[in-house]
Amino acid sequence: MNTPASDAAGQIPKAEQLPVRLKVMHGFGSIAYGVKENGFSTFLLLFYNQVAGIDAGLVGTAIMVALIADAFIDPVIGELSDRTQTRWGRRLPWLYGAPVPLALAWLALWHPPEGSDAIVIAWLVGWAIVVRSLVSMCEVPSIALVPELTADYDERTILMRYRFLFGWAGGLLILILAYAVFFRQGGETDAAGYVAYSSAGAILMAGAVLLSAVGQHRRIARPSPPRKAQQGGIAAILREMKHTLSNRAFLWLVFAALFGFINQGISFSLTNYLIGFLWLFDQGEKTAYAVMLFGTMIAAFIIVAPLARWLGKREAAIISGLASLAFNTLLYLLYYFDLFPMIGDKPSVAVMFGIVFLSNTFAIALMVLSSSMMADVVEASQSETGRRSEGLFFAGYFFMQKCATGIGIFVAGQILSWALFPRSAKPGEVAGPVLDNVALGYVFSILVIGSVGLLVMRRFPIDRADHESRLAKLDAEARADPDGTRILP
Repeated sequence: MNTPASDAAGQIPKAEQLPVRLKVMHGFGSIAYGVKENGFSTFLLLFYNQVAGIDAGLVGTAIMVALIADAFIDPVIGELSDRTQTRWGRRLPWLYGAPVPLALAWLALWHPPEGSDAIVIAWLVGWAIVVRSLVSMCEVPSIALVPELTADYDERTILMRYRFLFGWAGGLLILILAYAVFFRQGGETDAAGYVAYSSAGAILMAGAVLLSAVGQHRRIARPSPPRKAQQGGIAAILREMKHTLSNRAFLWLVFAALFGFINQGISFSLTNYLIGFLWLFDQGEKTAYAVMLFGTMIAAFIIVAPLARWLGKREAAIISGLASLAFNTLLYLLYYFDLFPMIGDKPSVAVMFGIVFLSNTFAIALMVLSSSMMADVVEASQSETGRRSEGLFFAGYFFMQKCATGIGIFVAGQILSWALFPRSAKPGEVAGPVLDNVALGYVFSILVIGSVGLLVMRRFPIDRADHESRLAKLDAEARADPDGTRILP
């Protein structure tokens, strides 16, 4: 029988390797997150701008407002997840309860009513908040299981790479279907294509989370132990949350990741503009591009664990970030200065694919390592507070991520407005100076923002030796106090 996951505040899981089946089922649930990210980052700005006819700057601002407003819900979800008391433990009730409402809300987001710009924007903001809140109800309890399943420094990185593998698989699967099936005839500005796109996304999200929950049920479905009575009500809970989230390692990591996710928001939301108008991809090349991106996830999946074992998570993350920035900057500087290889009247697809493959592989490695570093913050906080707050920490991480993604989409909208990108534009008909300005605004933004984030990342204080020393100390304290914290058998 499998060793049970840690299911109580204060318990310390064993530093063990996990069965591959469990890693797969755990990671499978992140397909929903990938589908959501693809929609928000790749198509939502384009849909409300080019299909619904709203100004790109206004749409970018609306999405940013929705994401930031929604982000304040995440810490509440994380804290409630940590405090959930059921016979199936703290996490499973969320994973069973949220997926179906999420699917219905996702459909509503892509079916705005006819009316004034104000009505459409209000619809966008409202349903964007609902969708992302429901995704958090799936993702926060799920990812909070990582530090509960194992305390091993390297095994947590491996668990995270499975999450990213399936998250990217979900996002790229829906992207490939979009380019090859849903928008094959009318392109990404075809309103009819979004009916099939949203329906497929709803089915994928609900099905993935439910299947992941069922696949992990036997391992994690254990009654929540009784918690100590909370003195002081809501005010005391808020003070406890503030104390927990004041952890120095957590703050440095969140601050560093903020800049990385802003860059991700910029890049993802400009994807269709860049590959359609700047690189002039046809639908077949767009499909090949999506397949190539999945290849970058496989490459990152292969290299990230050895890289972390060799250099440590922090150093591996910094090197990965530098490599990604270097290749991405090179790509668009070559375009801007008319140095990019051409085939006929189009930029070389093969050269573009090669540079993007390297840039995206290292970008994914950076994200996997950052998420794995967050799992190590749990024991750092436990040694200070005596509490395990997995849900709260990852909710705080998602709070930052949502704010950053919203800012990134906002910046993308401003880049398009600054470049005077026209509405209802068609590939091949946008003026060269406009496209040059899009490339320049993009590369300047990601270079400055990414560089600042990597400088901050250097301040993250937890390495392998520090983590293992802390586990040994918590182990000794647990054995000396058998009625308190304990090591699971």
